[in-house]
Amino acid sequence: MPYVEQRGNSIRVKWWGGEYKLDAEGKPTKTKKYESASGPEPGVPFKDEDEAYTYGLDREYERRHGKGVRRASAATPMSQYIWMWLEGADLRPNSLKKYRSNLRHVIEPYWGNRPVGDISPIEYDHWKRYIKAQYADNTASGILSLFKMLMEDAILKYRLRTESPIIEQRRRGRYVKRQTKRAKQELPFEALHQLAVNAFHVWGYAGWAYVWTVAFTGMRPPGEMVGLQRGFASPNWPGTDPVPARRREAAKRYHGMHVLRVQHQAYYVDRKPTLAGPKYDSYRTLVMPPFLHGIHAALLASHTSPWVFPSMTGKHLLTTEFTQNYWRPIRDGAPERKPRPQYMRHVRPKLPPVAEMAGEDLYRLRHWHRELLDEPGADVSTVAKEARMGHEVAGMEGVYSRVTIGMEMRIVEYLQGVWEKNVVAKGLWAPPFPIPLPSGPLNDAPPQFSDLPTLGEL
Repeated sequence: MPYVEQRGNSIRVKWWGGEYKLDAEGKPTKTKKYESASGPEPGVPFKDEDEAYTYGLDREYERRHGKGVRRASAATPMSQYIWMWLEGADLRPNSLKKYRSNLRHVIEPYWGNRPVGDISPIEYDHWKRYIKAQYADNTASGILSLFKMLMEDAILKYRLRTESPIIEQRRRGRYVKRQTKRAKQELPFEALHQLAVNAFHVWGYAGWAYVWTVAFTGMRPPGEMVGLQRGFASPNWPGTDPVPARRREAAKRYHGMHVLRVQHQAYYVDRKPTLAGPKYDSYRTLVMPPFLHGIHAALLASHTSPWVFPSMTGKHLLTTEFTQNYWRPIRDGAPERKPRPQYMRHVRPKLPPVAEMAGEDLYRLRHWHRELLDEPGADVSTVAKEARMGHEVAGMEGVYSRVTIGMEMRIVEYLQGVWEKNVVAKGLWAPPFPIPLPSGPLNDAPPQFSDLPTLGEL
């Protein structure tokens, strides 16, 4: 039971917090370790002995029912807790980098001196308004989500608080209209073709192949595209797969078909290009229409890079200023570059802008692929569409459904038909193959796989 004592003009209550004192060797003794308080809140004294006694009873009730938080734990400063939390979090390098930046530059400067257990809902609401006024919507949302994770783990995982200061209620007070996403413009096939033509003049045959690959596979740019290696491209895979069981299974399932494997994405980790698994671990095999397989075969036969899409100089795309030197001229157009002795490699005609893509990034082509699969004439099942996009199917459909080879054959037939209808039948321009197409797999090409480190090797 708690006991109350009068200390001058103040009242103090003491209660057992469930712990025992330690001896010189750090082992628990039989002597109980008591906690105490001089008021219900810091700086607020108890009104009388009854209030103090009731406060002590509440703390003992919390201890008995596993709801209590030691005062010493609740007093842990945020400047200490946030880095302990980050060290224990299981995060990918991209998330780790973003979280570390938000903790260091936003959360610690504001909350660093405050105890974890003392942050109140009204303080959080004030900070939330400050963050929303200070940062763009996406940035503010990321910061607030990170803070919410910190508070939830402080309660459930580390027992530093009993309740979260983040109280989510139904809308009340001033109405704020919900922000809607920017409406997408219609992207007709002719505009997509113009992007590919511009890409050819900016980047060569790799640019032509890059645009059509995103549009007809839905791979995520830039990560999955720049991480695609020669050994996982359709002219070679599955024969070059380094995992024997997966190689045998894929060869049996896709006999007579063309497929590529989304096995990696590439991005910078500590300023070093690194291979990681695709976003959300969405490893997948993508069936390829014959026209796109032919484009990839010609592209791989035209260079010796271990990457399917090398830069203009034959290096990895991560080493380039891709947005500035590749994507913007492709999307926004560019003036003519006339021949000059020292710049013959960069000669190109005037490139028209693609108005339907104004302000858009390459991800719009991934969305276009999904829209293509959603067309009534596509007749592609939901589970096959989501699997191709690298998404999980929610609900019971995701549990009981699976992608059959018949579904994938239908996708190949449909995509090939779209190409023939819009390019072949209309006679749209296409660049000549850079060299004659090889008759068989490119097994004699130089290294099939890159020697970049993977996350497991770091």
